[in-house]
Amino acid sequence: MSDDVGTATDTATTDTRTMRERMLAGDDYQADDPEIAADVRRRADLQHRVNALHPLQDAERRALFTELLGAFGDGADIRPPFYCDLGYQTHIGARSFVNYGLQCADVARITIGEDVLIGPGCQLLTPTHPTDPERRRAGWEGGKPITIGDNVWLGGGVIVCPGVTIGENTVVGAGSVVVRDLPANVVAVGNPARVVRSLD
Repeated sequence: MSDDVGTATDTATTDTRTMRERMLAGDDYQADDPEIAADVRRRADLQHRVNALHPLQDAERRALFTELLGAFGDGADIRPPFYCDLGYQTHIGARSFVNYGLQCADVARITIGEDVLIGPGCQLLTPTHPTDPERRRAGWEGGKPITIGDNVWLGGGVIVCPGVTIGENTVVGAGSVVVRDLPANVVAVGNPARVVRSLD
């Protein structure tokens, strides 16, 4: 949720970019757009196929994730079910492990570093919506990127909100809600997540 979406003068009548181009540039956009709808259909097909595979079909699953995601690093592993909005906006580094039920609302870029551990049932949420009810009803929305540094560990059920960066080696306790940036080399817990100690 953000007050930033649509606070500038609405330039929709003079802006010649498509809504997809506006989305990818990080500007406010309307999702009811044919290009975005095509992206969503592509994602829906690949996501369904990956989630329907037999658990032992490792090679097929890896091929589908490589097609679905913006990047899927060497040795990375995702345990289905996995859910996303677009897929190509999510980038996962080498050797990262994602447990069951990750939800990537990736209308903006989600960057997951190398050697990251993500517990079951986590949510990485980039979308923003205006608090102004008229603009929200009119379908305007936005997105802010999420960056997870190398060797981060997110415990089960962690929620990461739009625009957040988590520094390398940081541990976020299970069930925490991360609403602002976290530095490297700390342990953070709670709602909202707060740093409780440093890691030497």
